[in-house]
Amino acid sequence: MSAPLVVEAIGKRCPLPVIMLAKLAATQPAGTRIEVLADDPAAAVDIPAWCRLRGHTFISTEGTRHTVELR
Repeated sequence: MSAPLVVEAIGKRCPLPVIMLAKLAATQPAGTRIEVLADDPAAAVDIPAWCRLRGHTFISTEGTRHTVELR
């Protein structure tokens, strides 16, 4: 497995972390893992919701690191 791609969204407020994730995800193949670094508390809710809506897999939230796998 290759290293995950990283979206650096520390200091960005909702909805920017999800917008940045969506923009990167649109250019990546299925199976790609993306880590979103976001300190906005809303990211812990918004990123899993985005995954459900788009059919991707939400892996985990650990502090400010939110991990997604594209499907």
